[in-house]
Amino acid sequence: MLKIAFNDYYIHSLPEGHRFPMAKYYLLPQQLLLEGTVDENAFFSPGKIEKEAVLAIHDANYFNDLLELKLDRRAQRKTGFVHNDDLILREQIIMEGTRRCAEYAIEYGVSMNIAGGTHHSFTDRGEGFCLLNDQAIAARWLLDNNKASKILIIDLDVHQGNGTAEIFQNTPQVFTFSMHGENNYPLKKETSDLDVPLPDGIKDNEYIYLLEQSLDQILNIFTPDFLFFQSGIDILETDKLGRLGVSIKGCKRRDEIVLQLAKELDLPIVASMGGGYSEEIKYIIEAHANTFRTAQHIFF
Repeated sequence: MLKIAFNDYYIHSLPEGHRFPMAKYYLLPQQLLLEGTVDENAFFSPGKIEKEAVLAIHDANYFNDLLELKLDRRAQRKTGFVHNDDLILREQIIMEGTRRCAEYAIEYGVSMNIAGGTHHSFTDRGEGFCLLNDQAIAARWLLDNNKASKILIIDLDVHQGNGTAEIFQNTPQVFTFSMHGENNYPLKKETSDLDVPLPDGIKDNEYIYLLEQSLDQILNIFTPDFLFFQSGIDILETDKLGRLGVSIKGCKRRDEIVLQLAKELDLPIVASMGGGYSEEIKYIIEAHANTFRTAQHIFF
């Protein structure tokens, strides 16, 4: 059974100015239900993550400042949000969603979070609409609880997973792979275990070639027993921030490659949705829905 993390806090706790672009958190589950890709039993509502799981990744002073709303205005601006109690609770719920997805992935092969992919969160700070790093927290939880020993994070959002790279820079059990727009945010890139910078306007064929080549390269030197997939759809040609030229068909092919790899190698995989900023929300919903449809088709 495909298990999907979703909580009303994903939507209703967002500051007013962010509710329209984040409407996908409401519309995507509705689309999946309407078309019959999943039924209501697929969804689970995560609670708040345990503090110990967060502190296994994030600096205690930073996390406490988040909880107590003590970050100054400059630090808040860097995250992209004005902070309030509901927003901080939302972040903790998203973190627990991805951690619980990791448990479900071990049981069912795959699990997915409607939100997450917060790869711009560093050990001691947040950036780019990311306060805490969900895949890093879940990966560390797996390692600490002996549920995985070698983890590959496949980050295919258009923006480099800079926070994830920093967090795991000295952790050989975690391989960080980021394929991202060379000229896109962040201006200063961190160093992942493998970075593949992409030129503006790259089309489907070259994108897919580089992805398959990169995965082959990684698997020749690293043998994971668990996968995380940051499946941002801001690589689309319709995305107002992405600057790449990948079609919806090409984005779906990307998902097929990653999810089929997990299935063929019998590797549990967790997907977090990441970014997507097309002007027309129909493109966002269709591309994200394709990731869920593909997982359902390949695994079940």
